[in-house]
Amino acid sequence: MSEIKSHEFEGFLQRAPRSGGIFLIYGPDRGLVSERAGQLARLTGVSLDDAFSVLRITASDLVGQPGRLLDEMNAIGLFGGDRLVWLKDAGNEKPLIEAIGILDKEPPRGCSLVIEAGDLKKGAGLRKAVEGSRSAIAIPCYADDTRALSTLIDTELEAAGLRIVPAARQRLMESIGGDRLASRNEVRKLALYCHDRNVVEEEDVMAAIGDASAISVDDAVDAILKGDNGAFLNAMQKIMSSKTPVFLVLQACLRQFQLLELMRAEMDEKRTNASQVIATMGRQLHFRRKPVVEQALKKWSLPAIRREAGRLQSAILQSRQRSSLEGTIALQTLLSTVLQSARN
Repeated sequence: MSEIKSHEFEGFLQRAPRSGGIFLIYGPDRGLVSERAGQLARLTGVSLDDAFSVLRITASDLVGQPGRLLDEMNAIGLFGGDRLVWLKDAGNEKPLIEAIGILDKEPPRGCSLVIEAGDLKKGAGLRKAVEGSRSAIAIPCYADDTRALSTLIDTELEAAGLRIVPAARQRLMESIGGDRLASRNEVRKLALYCHDRNVVEEEDVMAAIGDASAISVDDAVDAILKGDNGAFLNAMQKIMSSKTPVFLVLQACLRQFQLLELMRAEMDEKRTNASQVIATMGRQLHFRRKPVVEQALKKWSLPAIRREAGRLQSAILQSRQRSSLEGTIALQTLLSTVLQSARN
């Protein structure tokens, strides 16, 4: 089994097999999972609009049909040529795990398998099946770091013939992240807004992406961490009255939970307390927010933080796929997180 690290993926695309490969793309960044699965699907050379050559199914379609995946992988196209099976929403379904074991022993010819999965922990059945395979490739997808976000910004803006000033870059990077697909769409929206100029200024980012008051957004996120429904609604009222997209609060909340995840993992691994972890890993936090984050670390367990971060990421992707419901999805998701925090 080969595992392709995040920074190795672009190079891997240049040498990846065009036919007959088995690819597992998984991780918490569902937008990045979807984007990379699409890149691998296009790499096969199979026309993605050809219903006779491409089969799109979900893992739930295999339940009760244990042999279906093997049958599809070994089927012959109606008009010949290579085929692609694109399987989404995979987890640890037994028929899928068993099929990978069989396909490893008897690799199909002329048919590629692309599997999209969520955040599979080490030791999960599907990961173990791929890791034990001689021919399958595992591609983990985690949230973009600063370097990856900067590269994404440069790639999209250069394609549009634009440069970006440092202040605008900083403002943009504070507004995106967490989900690759959502981030890319935001940068493309900015490029479209600036299509008649050569340089992106900070005010362009504020106008195209939205400029929520940092204090108001922090107030909303802090209310969520406290489980204070009244304070949350008050902060959201201020944000919406300023015509700032609620989506920005959703992104800020996700970034906060990603930081909580790192801090809580450090606490559990080194058996240290919240204040010590904040002193070393929370230096970028405003001093007024540190007590709120400290209390959140005490009451949220690591599995609960990970579940909530995954739900927030899913909401971000849904809001991009259904832009007309963006505000509703964001507000409902945030309200649910406030209630969960209150229960904790």
